[in-house]
Amino acid sequence: MTKRPFEQLPLAFDHDPATGREDLLVSDRLSAAIAIVDHWPDWPSPVVIIAGPVGSGKSHLASIWKERAGARMIHPVADSDAALIAAEGPVLFEDADRQGFDDTTLFHVINSVRQHGTGLLMTSRLWPMSWPVVLPDLRSRLKAATVVEIGEPDDELLTQVLIKLFADRQLLIDERLVGYIVQRMERSLEAAQTIVERIDRLALARGVRLTRSLAAEVLEELGNQRHSD
Repeated sequence: MTKRPFEQLPLAFDHDPATGREDLLVSDRLSAAIAIVDHWPDWPSPVVIIAGPVGSGKSHLASIWKERAGARMIHPVADSDAALIAAEGPVLFEDADRQGFDDTTLFHVINSVRQHGTGLLMTSRLWPMSWPVVLPDLRSRLKAATVVEIGEPDDELLTQVLIKLFADRQLLIDERLVGYIVQRMERSLEAAQTIVERIDRLALARGVRLTRSLAAEVLEELGNQRHSD
């Protein structure tokens, strides 16, 4: 997209997204994951893995559980104290498939959780059977974990998410415009976040309202970027 001469770069004002349990947008694709969080500490197993695509709501759910359980963040790499922390209380390991981990350390974390009756929540884009695990004992422990999958968002959820994301930025948007965006956007919550951010910044740069033409411009720009990747 060519930058127009009269546009000004807006300041990147901070905005705080609402990430409490009351702000969670409920849909069928999230129901199992929400139930796991809501039923803590009565979990079917001490280790739970929430798997889903980028921007699917895993971090929101993990944040809710972390606050509810009083959990601490860990990264089970070699020579870390992750297993000791897991012995003291619930622990959270996010983006396991992207951050990477040491097989032996994660194995000890899971054993510590089981031995001391605490809990471990992990998030991942991939199911644990797709993780590059070499240690047979760890693979066995992961097979015993409870895995909850978050599917792709439907139109109803994307609509709710867009409205929420605009509201997080103190922006009111016409539902007809939201419907226009939903019918033309990539089917992911990550795309929704990107679209809202770019529409907001473009509207600020030009000093205009949120309009269909503005949304169309952003959607076309993002579509062209995907095709050029």
